[in-house]
Amino acid sequence: MTTTLVVCEKPDAARRIAESLADEAKVIKQSTKGVPTYKVIRPGEEIIVCSALGHLYSADQKSEATRRAHPIWDLGWKPRYLTERRQERLRQWIEQFAQLSQKADRFVNACDYDIEGSLIGATILRYACNGADRNARRMKFSALAKKELQNAYANLSKELDHPLVNAGMCRHEVDWIYGVNLSRVLTESATEYGRAYSTISTGRVQGPTLKFIVDREEEIECFVPSPYWVIECVVVVDNRSISAQYEKERVDSKSVAEKVVLDCSGKEGRITDIESHTSKMQPPAPFDLSTLQAEAYRHLALRPSYTLSIAERLYLDALISYPRTSSQKLPPGIEYRRILENLSTAEEYGSKISNLLRQPKLSPHEGAKLDPAHPAIYPTGNLPDERLERRQRKVYDLIVRRFMATFGESAVRQNEKATVVVEGHNFFLEGVRVLARGWMDLYEPYAQLEESHLPALSVGQAARITKIEGREKFTRPPPRLNPGSLLRLMEDQNIGTKATRADIVETLYSRGYIAGERMIPTPLALSVVEILKEHCPKVIDVSLTRELEHKMQDIESGRDQRERVLIEAIERLRLIMAGLEARSSTMGKDLGTIIRDRRQEQATLQSLCPKCGSKLRVIRNRKTGKRFVGCSGKWVKGCSFSLPLLQFGKLTLLARLCSKCGFQLIQIKQRGRRSVISCPMCFLKTQNRSVPEA
Repeated sequence: MTTTLVVCEKPDAARRIAESLADEAKVIKQSTKGVPTYKVIRPGEEIIVCSALGHLYSADQKSEATRRAHPIWDLGWKPRYLTERRQERLRQWIEQFAQLSQKADRFVNACDYDIEGSLIGATILRYACNGADRNARRMKFSALAKKELQNAYANLSKELDHPLVNAGMCRHEVDWIYGVNLSRVLTESATEYGRAYSTISTGRVQGPTLKFIVDREEEIECFVPSPYWVIECVVVVDNRSISAQYEKERVDSKSVAEKVVLDCSGKEGRITDIESHTSKMQPPAPFDLSTLQAEAYRHLALRPSYTLSIAERLYLDALISYPRTSSQKLPPGIEYRRILENLSTAEEYGSKISNLLRQPKLSPHEGAKLDPAHPAIYPTGNLPDERLERRQRKVYDLIVRRFMATFGESAVRQNEKATVVVEGHNFFLEGVRVLARGWMDLYEPYAQLEESHLPALSVGQAARITKIEGREKFTRPPPRLNPGSLLRLMEDQNIGTKATRADIVETLYSRGYIAGERMIPTPLALSVVEILKEHCPKVIDVSLTRELEHKMQDIESGRDQRERVLIEAIERLRLIMAGLEARSSTMGKDLGTIIRDRRQEQATLQSLCPKCGSKLRVIRNRKTGKRFVGCSGKWVKGCSFSLPLLQFGKLTLLARLCSKCGFQLIQIKQRGRRSVISCPMCFLKTQNRSVPEA
């Protein structure tokens, strides 16, 4: 009997694959040190399905140098439990794969079919399974549906997708060697000057992305508003008041605007021309990952990384297809009619889908983008149960309605325009009517078109101006980027991948480089970008990152080799690092000052000392290491006022005040626990300690 070891990316995927391959047979679930495996017995074959927990191996330095040494040029692949904190449990997963591989005759990589999935499976087979990647086979699927999984297993590729694996390895290696060296030289130079450790990170993609935000902020700050005038007008036609647009959208001169108002105020004109034409609005293309993230941000206010995590959960629950795709095309093999029939059993979709199913042929409207690995995102036809969380249900609903809309008919609208001439000046009356909603009915509430109807008009009809004024306005700077628009900009500039862009955005937030949904760069971000721009512009040059992205794609398509691209990237980085090392003292002074000021600002409370009126700060005792709220007037005024704080967890000063005593609230967040919001003043009272009088 042949024993086949099937490597999966996540436990839920392993369970669904095992159940699908078992068909009517029994699935035997086993667990060794918390690692689940599934055994399926078929005629002549024993299938063992075991999953990873994402990446079990990662790129890291080969040498035993300290974690803060730089530059580092030697790298290799190591188990993640050796390279990252709090990943010790991954040891059991690697040991389980190693043990199972000893009994296996055949190996299959059934991780998600993309660069990351190909790399996860290949590294497990190579390092944990003693080089089994050389003879392993690949299972390719886009949805965790039973029929698709069975077909994928019946049609295994003869070998792994090695070009995809090599591209994945090279991307991780280049990103690691750029990120670790650049971040370490910045961090160490700042630490040496500021005498306090604070991680300052940058990298091949992170640097140019941060520069996008900083450049936009500089555009806004340097923007000089210019005045212009808008002619706002109301005309009466057939006893009905209608807003009219002046022939020039903007008037650059105040005197010209005043003359128009003087010429036309209270005057009567005539309708000289009436135009009407219809236009079709084609259905939207099905979702790729970027458009899903953009629509979820626009309609549901979800950050791109959160949308991706929800979509991955829906995929693992077999509710949608694989979300990490750049395709806008749907393959006919997924049986559109069957999916829609299954979805129609849900009350919220039934009536609308029933109209679609009357079509003799279902043909979706598709976009231009194509992903050779996966089709566009689509619902599998399975309906969620009551356990689906509210936001997950909203993203699922968005995907379902988008899928439905692609099969709808074009929406038709009628654009109407009448020209009114008053004292030689042209004014326009404009209206829009929706003649056929088509696909918009299927995509509600995510598609809306405002209508404005004009009354029945005729050429020669009188139109009197009852209100007209020239309103002064000023040109506005470009808007700040938000997570959705930044994601689109990264895609347009071809930096990062569909799988990593959202993580880059979250890293910028977590490093304290940006704040707010409308992204505002912090002083630290401005300083980092300015230093890199002055001392090492290549690091934040989008052309360098874009060029490396093209080389990764060449590896993926087999036109280039991983080793050559990696060596070339290292040689470029050597020159960059030499320049940074030579300027480390200057950089350290600038960065250290910013970090020190930022820490002091973050530790200073809005509330003042009730005893002496001085500023209150979060202070850490140098001997005991305990933190507390202390008065900055201690050394000047001899004030000894202090307040106790919770000792464990990340501390954040909130802008909110306590509803009971008006003191500033503090948030404590511990890993794996709900955050605690407390008032230090009220906490003091609960300890039966007196509060000093003001």
